[in-house]
Amino acid sequence: MEGRMGITLWLLQGPKRAMQFSGRLLIRSLSSSSAIIITSSSSSSSTLQQIATTRKGVAKVILKKGKTQLFRDGSPMVYSGAVDRIVGRPPPKTGDVVLVADGTEKPIGWGLYNSVSMFCVRLMQLEEEAARDPSSALDMEKLLETRIDAATELRKNLGLPCAHTNAFRLVNSEGDRINLASRLWVSAFIHMDRLSGLIVDVFGDLAVIASSAAWVEKYKPEIEYFISRINGINGIKWRPSVDMLKEEGLEVSDPSDPPLLPSPGMVKVIENGISYAISLEGQKTGFYADQRENRRFISSISEGQKVLDLCCYSGGFALNASRGGAVNVIGIDTSLPALELAQENMLLNNLDPGKISFLREDATQFMKNAVSSHESWDLVILDPPKLAPRRKVLQNASGMYRNLNSLAMRVTKKGGLLMTCSCSGAMTQSGTFLHVLQGAASMAGRKVTVVRQAAAGCDHPIDPSYPEGAYLSNVLLRVL
Repeated sequence: MEGRMGITLWLLQGPKRAMQFSGRLLIRSLSSSSAIIITSSSSSSSTLQQIATTRKGVAKVILKKGKTQLFRDGSPMVYSGAVDRIVGRPPPKTGDVVLVADGTEKPIGWGLYNSVSMFCVRLMQLEEEAARDPSSALDMEKLLETRIDAATELRKNLGLPCAHTNAFRLVNSEGDRINLASRLWVSAFIHMDRLSGLIVDVFGDLAVIASSAAWVEKYKPEIEYFISRINGINGIKWRPSVDMLKEEGLEVSDPSDPPLLPSPGMVKVIENGISYAISLEGQKTGFYADQRENRRFISSISEGQKVLDLCCYSGGFALNASRGGAVNVIGIDTSLPALELAQENMLLNNLDPGKISFLREDATQFMKNAVSSHESWDLVILDPPKLAPRRKVLQNASGMYRNLNSLAMRVTKKGGLLMTCSCSGAMTQSGTFLHVLQGAASMAGRKVTVVRQAAAGCDHPIDPSYPEGAYLSNVLLRVL
């Protein structure tokens, strides 16, 4: 059967399946009789080592003394400074499957190699995980299939999608570690996995795939295929992170190759019963699904309130405030395309333009003008763009967060509420955001009380052994 967009796909009856992706043929056995069989041996043997002997040219990345435990505990990124030597001829190339081993050359796991990145290996599976279930060991195609299926099942159990929400995160990079040895929840043994560098957001019947690792680009056809099999997915949009991929040694531009499934330039979704138009050329994947539960909370506390939404993008918080019964809502942003989306979203939801409006203005200047005119709001939302993309700029970013929040507190009525956010991983992981907010309160001459603390929604799981995956802070303050 000839697949769409020039990609040929064969499905064979019987115990074997063959798939051709862009000229590459993969044949995988589906019968239990053809599964990898690990022979019993002494306790010192390695499942991965046994499987590697059946594969040609699997190199070993040997860790330095004292570095092994960090990765045994689950940290998915093997940085180059932790590597002592690489055993194998010819040496591995970027995207190759490699074993990761301790100083005695005993494998502790396997992953995907990168000869350029500061992350030498992205670990995919540990030795004990492979021992429990060797079906995916050293087999990236099988691993992708299993983990994408597991991610889909997890979201289903979280109630996503549903009648009132069809925009959510399907795969959350290092955070999606739960995998099932069996498809039956009652008897499944849960172990730890991840898909570092891969993000998939679902918007209605469209999947937007964000790539930030060289291995993701290498396995693009396979990823698209496994995503396209998900029930309800009729379109795929591939969005490479050009800057991050450059650090991985890849020079890429927006993809010119047609996807397995076509995608539109604009899509409409529903979240918590509110409709949104999403531009697929917008920021990130096009929509910030991570704030879904926080937007819903704003709707629940907005009745009768005068609300200000700063850095509003396409109007998410403002729309929820208006739907929640706010008497007046103003959204502020500097981006004209974002404000055009916000205006369209207001019309999509039949909201009263006399009670909700959007202005193109710099948030800082708007707040300074409001302070000068003694204007204030009952409820203020401040959700600025990422100010600390890296830890080395955290000190400067802390000053910017402090100044922004000081102004936001000054335009919040006494006894009113300020929901303030940081999407900077460096800030969230530093644990200093509350300290910055306290400094902002002192600068503003106000007192604050923390009423609520939140993060990204439940479809953005975090691996506890990789705290760097936590990036979003959402704090609700009472301002006095």
